[in-house]
Amino acid sequence: MAPKLILTGFMATGKSVAARACAQILGWRLIDCDAIITARAGRPIAEIFRAHGEAHFRTLERELIADIAGERRRCPQCGKPLPAVIATGGGAIVDPRNFAALSRIGVIVCLTARPEVIARRIGPAAASRPMLTAGGKPLPERIAELIAARREAYARAPLSLDASDLTIDQTAAAIVAAFATYGRKSWATLS
Repeated sequence: MAPKLILTGFMATGKSVAARACAQILGWRLIDCDAIITARAGRPIAEIFRAHGEAHFRTLERELIADIAGERRRCPQCGKPLPAVIATGGGAIVDPRNFAALSRIGVIVCLTARPEVIARRIGPAAASRPMLTAGGKPLPERIAELIAARREAYARAPLSLDASDLTIDQTAAAIVAAFATYGRKSWATLS
């Protein structure tokens, strides 16, 4: 099976932009889960949360990840499965079913960043992020709380990278290097 490079981690750690850069470096297609969910639902994620709640969003996310994991697209020239770089939403791998499905198709890399870096990156957009506004706590406190709640799930990823002080180009280069090194040891175990 062709390997998939799967980026996960907390919001504003750079998953989507790093995935785009990794896909460009590798010459692979990009699958951005949040963008696909938004397109399928016909509305932004914040609106999905507001109108239907987190549970509904997580169902949409789980269905998409199952679709991605079950995809059997092949190269028309060589017949091999197509590789891809996949950017997941920040809470995707908290669901054990999503983690299992993604682990079967590729290598998960968890991007991290310090809470104060995340708060700075999010800035005024925090008001449009439903997970951050719940509970009415100050932004850094809410970020630290959510990271702590997801720590165990994020720790399951075989690779992790702190992107706090890295540019997107540095982050992408480090991800691709770690992925290649890890891959030499593990491609045969992917089924």
